[in-house]
Amino acid sequence: MENNINTIILRDEENNEVEFELIMKFDIEDSEYVIVAPTEGDEVEAVAFKIDKDDKGEDIFVTIDDEDEFEMVTEAYETLCLEQDKLN
Repeated sequence: MENNINTIILRDEENNEVEFELIMKFDIEDSEYVIVAPTEGDEVEAVAFKIDKDDKGEDIFVTIDDEDEFEMVTEAYETLCLEQDKLN
């Protein structure tokens, strides 16, 4: 995944296009993850996805279903946010 992408378009459950802002991209071990939030709407609810590859080698975002993996990603995100806050 390119590092210069600021927004992405994903499809919701009803196949509507929804624009998301890329909050953060990071690696844990050999896996890549992104944290995104919808650009529209009153609620700012971030969503975490694992970046995987499809059959053509293109990046796809996969929902993190494993509770342990989700907890690990959440901890990493919170730690990275704290580190960024200390730098600012």
